[in-house]
Amino acid sequence: MSGNLLGAGAVVGCPHGGRATAAPGNTAVRIDGAPVATAAHPFTVTGCPHTVDGVPSPCVTVRWTAGASGVTVDGVAVLLDTSAGQCFTAASVPQGPPVVHSAQREVSVR
Repeated sequence: MSGNLLGAGAVVGCPHGGRATAAPGNTAVRIDGAPVATAAHPFTVTGCPHTVDGVPSPCVTVRWTAGASGVTVDGVAVLLDTSAGQCFTAASVPQGPPVVHSAQREVSVR
């Protein structure tokens, strides 16, 4: 699997226009100053306007399935802009894949 590494500062959204933000994680490996995102990082979605039959049903979280890139941080697979994921409601109803709008390319290790 190939792609660009995702950092906590990557611009990710739900399929309805909400914005997904990564929780802080490992700080030893960074991309443009932001921690590298891994499959273990929770992503919280805010601002999703999705409704079903007039009832709000917003995306609130993203769960990722990291591919077999072979790159890990603390034993957990890193996320790439090509990694598969799913957005979910608070009731854990799947709502579609996340959309990666941008990913960083510069990597630094400290």
